[in-house]
Amino acid sequence: MKNDLDRDLSLSLEESSPQASRLDAAHLHAHDTRIHRQDRAFSTRENQAHALSLGGYRALSVLVAVGVILVLLWGVMDLPAFGRDTNPVENEVAERYLAQGLQEGGATNLVANMILDYRAFDTLGESNVLFTAATAVLLLLRGLQTREADRSLAAAAPEAPADPILRAGARALCPVILLYGLYIILNGHLGPGGGFSGGAVMGAALILYREAYGSEKMGHLFSFRTYRAISFFALAFYALSKAYSFFTGANHLPSIISTGTPGAILSAGLILPLNIAVGFVVCCTMYGFFALFEKGEI
Repeated sequence: MKNDLDRDLSLSLEESSPQASRLDAAHLHAHDTRIHRQDRAFSTRENQAHALSLGGYRALSVLVAVGVILVLLWGVMDLPAFGRDTNPVENEVAERYLAQGLQEGGATNLVANMILDYRAFDTLGESNVLFTAATAVLLLLRGLQTREADRSLAAAAPEAPADPILRAGARALCPVILLYGLYIILNGHLGPGGGFSGGAVMGAALILYREAYGSEKMGHLFSFRTYRAISFFALAFYALSKAYSFFTGANHLPSIISTGTPGAILSAGLILPLNIAVGFVVCCTMYGFFALFEKGEI
C-alpha cells in the first residue's frame, strides 16, 4: 500500500515539474523586466539631473564672467585717453620716480626703488604667482601618483651614475654660481640685479648640483620641507614689512627704518631685505619646477 502511494506521488511530481519550471521562468522574466525598467528610469533621472547641473554651472560661469567684465569696464571709464601727453602718468609719476626716488627710497638703482618701494605690493603679487604656480604643479603631479606601489618602485629604481666630468665641474662651479647669485641679490639696490635675476642664478646652481649628484643626495640639502619653509617665511616677511611701511606712510607716521646713506651696502631701507626675500622665492620656485617635472616631487 505504501509503495503504491509513493509511486503515485512521484508520478504526479514528474507530471507537474515542467509546468512548475515554466512558471518559475515566467516569474524570473517578469522580475528581470521590472528591474530593467527601474534601472532605465533611474538612469534617465540621473542623466537629467546631470544635464541640469551642468547647464546651471555654465549659466553661472557666464554670469560671473559678464559681471567681472562689467566691473572692469566700469573701472576704466574714467581713465584718461591712452598716450596723451597731459596724462598724470606721463608727466607726474615718472618724474616723481626720477626726481625723488633716491631721496625717498634710498637706492641708487632707481628700478629697485620702483619695484620694491613705490610698487612693492605689485612685486609681492608676482612672487605669490610664482609660489602658487609651483604649488599647483606639485598638487597636480602628486595627484597622478595614486598608487603607492608605483611610488615605491620609482623610489627604489637606482639612478644612473653621473658623468665624472659633470661631477667635477659641478663641484667647482656650484659654490661660485651660488655666490654670484647672492652678489646679484645683495647688489640689487646699488646697480643692475636684484631678487629676480639673482634668484634665477641660484636656482640654476641647485639644478646643476642635482644633475651631478642625483636627487637622493640633493634631498638631504633641499627637500620639500625646505622649499615650503623658505617660501613661507620669505613671502610672510615681504608682506608684513611692506604693510608696516605703507601703514606709516599713509598715516604720516615716522618709520623706524632709515634709508641710510645712498650707495652703501646697508642702505635703501627695506629694499635690500626685500630683494633677499624675492631672490629666495625665485630660487626655490625655479628649482622646484625642475624637480617636479623631472621626478614628480621635490
